[in-house]
Amino acid sequence: MSGAGAPTLTVDGTGLRVVVVAASWHTVVMDGLLAGAERALTAAHVSDVTIVRVPGTFELPVAAQVAAENGADAVVALGVVIRGGTPHFEYVCQGATLGLTDVAIRTGVPVGFGVLTCDDDAQALDRAGLPGSHEDKGAEAAEAAVATVVALRGLRPGTSRVRA
Repeated sequence: MSGAGAPTLTVDGTGLRVVVVAASWHTVVMDGLLAGAERALTAAHVSDVTIVRVPGTFELPVAAQVAAENGADAVVALGVVIRGGTPHFEYVCQGATLGLTDVAIRTGVPVGFGVLTCDDDAQALDRAGLPGSHEDKGAEAAEAAVATVVALRGLRPGTSRVRA
């Protein structure tokens, strides 16, 4: 399982504004990812959370960019792409990955990457944070986004040098 060795992140996101951008395809998986992200943000004491639904995973980067440009301290991007019989899978996965990476680098706003790229429905369900799932990638993406904001505070002028 890919989650082996994952860090345990415990951070305080009090006062942060986090935008969760979530695709709409694969409703059951997406509902699990979104619920996991919301649980993690609540556990991190993030109370200013906006959820934006977009049609699919390919649309995540533009929504993340608008969120980052309009005051989000962090963005959590959630999507799922299931391999099919055409190259469409590769194009969507690459476009979303490169697009979200570009948003984070250009804006300096952390983007938690919660995009599942799976061979079949069973793999996606196993990572969706649902009852019986082995992993909760929505929660992991939210935790990573908040932890990165906290980590970057010491690198930015005028911010606290205290490490979390």
